[in-house]
Amino acid sequence: MAIYIDRPIWAGHGRMWSHLVSDVSFDELHLFAARIGVPRGAFERDHYDLPAERYDDAVRAGAVEVGSKELVRRLTAAGLRRPKHRPAPES
Repeated sequence: MAIYIDRPIWAGHGRMWSHLVSDVSFDELHLFAARIGVPRGAFERDHYDLPAERYDDAVRAGAVEVGSKELVRRLTAAGLRRPKHRPAPES
């Protein structure tokens, strides 16, 4: 049971981004994100988008650093992966 984060290598809106996921539940992910001050609006289907300047905050709070492929593997193995063609669960 952990929260995982990949390196901020994803470009968008003039910034670099990481993804924050849980391998347990969306509730665990939402609680972790709220604890470090990430707005709920940053949640997208199955992950939070986290700007590069917040990466260290997440790691200090306990997020485990993994590569992007490992992050998706863990998310999928947990049954929490929500591709674009599947709607996000109500929460």
